[in-house]
This record gives sequence, C-alpha cells and structure tokens, in this order.
Amino acid sequence: MARTRFDICLDEVLRHEGGYADHPSDPGGATNLGITHKTLARWRQVSPWWKLDKAEVRELQRAEAGRIYRASYWDRSKAGSLPPGLDLALFDFAVNSGPDRAIRTLQAETGTAADGQIGPLTLDAVKTRIAAKGAADLINALCDRRLSFLMRLSTFAVFGKGWSARVAAVRKAALAAAGNQTSTSIKLSKWSVIMEILNGNKTYIVAAFMLLAGLAQVLGIDLPALEGASAGHLIMEALAVIFLRKGLKGDIGRA
Repeated sequence: MARTRFDICLDEVLRHEGGYADHPSDPGGATNLGITHKTLARWRQVSPWWKLDKAEVRELQRAEAGRIYRASYWDRSKAGSLPPGLDLALFDFAVNSGPDRAIRTLQAETGTAADGQIGPLTLDAVKTRIAAKGAADLINALCDRRLSFLMRLSTFAVFGKGWSARVAAVRKAALAAAGNQTSTSIKLSKWSVIMEILNGNKTYIVAAFMLLAGLAQVLGIDLPALEGASAGHLIMEALAVIFLRKGLKGDIGRA
C-alpha cells in the first residue's frame, strides 16, 4: 500500500519531536512524540487538563499520536490540499507553533486575509503565488517567516539552536519534495501536450503516412504491409483526406 503524504510528513515531524520530555523551560510541559500534556488531555476529553496523569503522556503510542496529528494539525491546516513540500512546511510549523499562527503566516505571505482559516481564497492565492514564482519561493518565504517568529521568543536562547536546525531540516525536505513534484509534473505536462497534439492531428498523421508510403513506392521501395495499394492511389487518398479535413475545419469555424 502506497504511503500518503501525511505519513511521509508525519515521519519528518516525529524525527524532530523525539520521545518523552519534561523540560522546566518548555511552556508545553510534559511532552511525548511532540504531543503535550494539555493536548493529550483535550484529545481524551479530560477536563481540566491537569487531571490527566503525566504517566499517560509518557505511555502515549505512535498510533494515537498520529491520529492527534492528523485531526488537530494536518486537517486543521488543510495541509492535504497543498502541493508536496508546502504541505510539510505548513504542517511542521503548525505542530511547532500552533495551526492558527502557521496559517496566518502563510496567509500574510500570500496576501490574503489572515483569519487563521484555510479556505478557497487562501488556496487560490497559494496557487497564484506558486504559478508566478514557484513552490520553492513560497516554501522559503514561509520558513523565513517562521524562523523570524521563533527568534523573537523569549525562550529562543534555550531552544533556539534546536528550532533553527529543525526549520533548516524541514526546509530542505520540503524543497526536495517540491522539486520532485515539479519535475514529475513537467514531464507529465509535456507528455500530455504531445499526446494532445497527436490526437488533434491524427487525421493529418494518417494522411502523411499514406503520402510517404505512396512516394516510397514511386521511388521503388517496397512496403509489404501496403501490398495491393498503388502509389498513385495512396497519394491521391492522402491529399483528399488532408483537403477534406481542412475544409471541414473551415466550415466548423464559420458555424
């Protein structure tokens, strides 16, 4: 079974989140697989959140963490609606700093209303930006804004080195994903154009083949597959097909 973009992006996120930690300077408190004590309590509908024992955080398994990431960060930020590379950049930003901030930062970069909700207007703005400057430009801009935000935090002195390394790694992975996708898209696009040209001109192609076959016979070249068809007959039929198609196209254009 093929792995989804969510699976691939989650691997990258968890590579940076690591296992259980309870750093006194971390405002998130006890955390495991990147899921904080408060997030896990809310997910399990425990209120107030501190009533959930820390041991539950320590024992959190990847399967449940994955469901939390999908619902609270991936789906919340509509990462699945974004092209490869940008999906990772926004998803990891949302995990690290909250979906609302990540979305508003993307919206600020694309010139849409920063309301913290990914909707048709934001998605259209993303498409327009990528069409104009490329996916790599938007990924770099989003990562730059993310790093700028992190550097302004009071805890940057403690966590800054790790955060900077994380943004750099995510940027690299996102650009790689965008590059691979772009390369594939270009190849598919070129092939589609070729097929469209061939399909739209298949009558001319057949006629050209008949004309060449006729000329080949005139030059004394035998084509076994066309035995029984004279050179003159092939040439006349080819010309008739070409002029008939041209006449039909003219009539249709005037209709």
